[in-house]
Amino acid sequence: MKKIAFLLAGLLACMAAHAQEPTSKTFWDDPVNNPATPIYVTAALVFIVFLLVLIVSIMMLRAFNTLIEQTEKAKAKAMGVAYTPRPSWWSTLTQKLNNSVPVEREQDIDMGHSFDGIRELDNHLPPWWKWLFYSTIAWSVVYLVVFHISSSLPLSHDEYQNEVAVAEQEKQRLLASQPQAVIDVDKLEYTADAAIIGKGQKVFQDNCVSCHRKDGGGNTIGPNLTDDYWLHGNGIKNVYTTVNGGFVEKGMPAWGKALSPSEVRDVTFFVLSLHGTNPPDAKAPQGELAKPDASPKTDSLNVSAAR
Repeated sequence: MKKIAFLLAGLLACMAAHAQEPTSKTFWDDPVNNPATPIYVTAALVFIVFLLVLIVSIMMLRAFNTLIEQTEKAKAKAMGVAYTPRPSWWSTLTQKLNNSVPVEREQDIDMGHSFDGIRELDNHLPPWWKWLFYSTIAWSVVYLVVFHISSSLPLSHDEYQNEVAVAEQEKQRLLASQPQAVIDVDKLEYTADAAIIGKGQKVFQDNCVSCHRKDGGGNTIGPNLTDDYWLHGNGIKNVYTTVNGGFVEKGMPAWGKALSPSEVRDVTFFVLSLHGTNPPDAKAPQGELAKPDASPKTDSLNVSAAR
């Protein structure tokens, strides 16, 4: 027993030492040369030995019970009485948990009340049910003292509020470490910048194709983004405002809550780049006709109509 204790202590010490050593490779990267390999192999062997011992123990117990059963049968035969098998451990446990009365002894608990062939028996609640009921009473007392009288632990609502506060702090810390670019919508101008349009296309494909299709032609929910008709005004300012603030009542989410200002700008550029592409099977026009101004000043698709 001492040897086993020393072996387990050594394994724990090795695991602790290995945990303190920084390594860039995991076990699966190089299992042969990994320092933890002997520990895992030893643990696997110990588990296999334990499993074999358990199987052998079960088989020996079954053999022992078989010998006892044969001995009792021979004894009953010698005494000239009928052999009555011993109840299994499961039957014994079930009987103790339920405290049920056998059918042959139901006359002992008959209350003398019978209606339509149904007799009333003086059966008691199973012990397991009583234990469960008593445990709920004990838990209610503990809950009352811990959560309402002493306030040792927060209630579910308070715990939720604490988690929200911690998450908000983490959010602010992350935002402070990764400052976002500030987009001035009034000074925003559309240019055919391939880099911005490429990034906007990726954002569009990740978030917008389910409503507007990959080519911007529109479907049941989203309108066609390639024609001259606009629901909320054309031009980079209106499109940016629509993407950023959304129109929830019309099924357009406020993507400014999920995307950074730069991503909103990028996808706005991509949407404007779709104008005039005329994809096949595009959705019928929606909204008001708003063609680009012939001489734009602040952007190439100036606002000529807004809704």
